[in-house]
Formats: sequence, structure tokens, C-alpha cells
Amino acid sequence: MNFAVLQFPASNCDQDAVHVLQNVLGHSARLLWHKETTLGDVDAVLVPGGFSYGDYLRTGAIARFSPVMQAVKQFADNGGHVLGICNGFQILCEAHLLPGALVRNRSLQFRCETIHLKTATTGSAFTNKIPADKVLRVPVAHGDGCYFADEETLIKLQANQQVLWQYCDASGALTDAANPNGSLLNIAGICNERGNVAGLMPHPERASESLLGSTDGRLIFESLIHALESKPAKAA
Repeated sequence: MNFAVLQFPASNCDQDAVHVLQNVLGHSARLLWHKETTLGDVDAVLVPGGFSYGDYLRTGAIARFSPVMQAVKQFADNGGHVLGICNGFQILCEAHLLPGALVRNRSLQFRCETIHLKTATTGSAFTNKIPADKVLRVPVAHGDGCYFADEETLIKLQANQQVLWQYCDASGALTDAANPNGSLLNIAGICNERGNVAGLMPHPERASESLLGSTDGRLIFESLIHALESKPAKAA
């Protein structure tokens, strides 16, 4: 599989994403500068974490106007798979590729810690390799990770099984204490209605090697790779 990992000014998880995709999982991955207007021959796009444009104005609000995002939007509109992590999730929401918004953490503090995730559905392109009863251990590092949407959007997300991950405790219970940022419905990650674009605030690329204390994040990447490998071959 060929992955494009976007690179904005102040991205800081782009190299981590390339490392996991390329060196841990054995697939092709290359950095794509934000000024590029085409994606090239790619099977999926990853929008990494960091502080694009220094988080000025609003997290992800400037990055959405980068030339490459027009190519990403067209790619997604054509059914291409896109995954946004942390700041990447914020960018996808700002670009309206995902519904809702990420706002300031309830505590008004930057949260950097290991949390637990419950997978709300295993029927998506981003969760199909995650055992239904498995609680994931992955780190978070963000100041604006509180997922917010109006009631109508929340109802629609639940009805369409677009909520992919939720913050939980070690036993899988969706408690307020386990929610690091105050996200509505303990939402940690969602997908679009079509199911080919997803975003999450936790960092699976930082939990993909035993050296880092958890390999649970690999399951998310492996799910995406499985979905890509299962797609019908492109017409010649």
C-alpha cells in the first residue's frame, strides 16, 4: 500500500507516522508538503498530529486552506481513505470532511497521558481488526480535544455507527473520570457517513511498538490496511 503523510508547518508527528507505516508495518509511506496540489499515486492519506501553523487562529483552521487539502477533499469525495490523528482530526473537522468540532479541553489544560479506548463499532475500515471486547491503551497529547457537535449531529453519528472510539476506563466503562477532555458522549474518534474518512484525538502511532509500552495502536493501522487490501482492484 502507498500512503501519503501530509506535512504542514509545525507538524510534529509526521515522521512517527511514516516510521510506523514503513518500518513497523512494511508499507510505502512518503511525506507530502502542504503546498502540493496533487497527491500522486496513493492508496490512503494520513493527516498527522502536531501544531499546524502554530495553532494560530484556531486549531486546524489555517491548515484547511493549504493547497494539498483540496486534493485530499477530492480524493475523499472519490472514495479514498483518509485518517486524521490529533491535529489531523481537527483539520478534517475544520475542512468539513468530518462533522463537529474540537474545542478547548474542559480542564483548560494540555493533557498528556495514556488513556483507554473502547471501540464502538468493529465494522468500519478503521476498526475491523480490533477485537470487539478489547480496550486499547494509547496516549493523548492535546489542549483542544473536546469533541463538540449539536444534538442532531450526535444523534446521527450514533444512528449511523459513525462513532468509532470512546474514552473509557480500564474495564471498558464509559465514565466521566476516564474522559480526558470533556468530549460529548466520551467521543475520541469518528468517521464520515460514507465511512472512508476518520479522525481520532489519541495517537495510535505512539502505541505501535512494544518499546513504547503498547502495540494497541497498530490495530487501527492494520484495520485500514486490511480495508485497502480488500478494495476491488483499480481498473487499468
